[in-house]
Amino acid sequence: MEPRFNLYANPVSASFTKRLIMASKVLEDSTLPKTTYELVKIRASQINGCGYCTDMHTKDAAHAGESAVRINLVAAWHEAGVYTEAERAALALTEEATRAADGGHVTDDTWDQVRKHYDDDQIAALIGAIAMINAWNRLNAIARTPAGDYVPGQWG
Repeated sequence: MEPRFNLYANPVSASFTKRLIMASKVLEDSTLPKTTYELVKIRASQINGCGYCTDMHTKDAAHAGESAVRINLVAAWHEAGVYTEAERAALALTEEATRAADGGHVTDDTWDQVRKHYDDDQIAALIGAIAMINAWNRLNAIARTPAGDYVPGQWG
């Protein structure tokens, strides 16, 4: 697949993506568990059909020590018994928030589960992570950024 647009070659989009990267540092420095952060990015990227982000975040998760089983089962997390209750709450929130554009919404049950497992700072980071990955997914899907060549750590 050929890219439609190089997000890093244009000064406007390069400046915009640089600011998104800077904003993500807040999330990386938060107390949200790193594993949860990666699972959220993988699941939203799968839902949004963003090959580039799915490639990046599955490779980053593996590089950070996540098991192949857990990475491979993210798309089927509902049926998989390899995730904690807290991770399942984060994945449910990710799905519901990502699918909001399809007429869905975040249910009270999901929100109650998130509140049960995360403190306010972690919830703020979780909401930010979902919003951030959805923005990245849209940027890369629109630009048709090719997937497959990402190397963990190449962006920082």
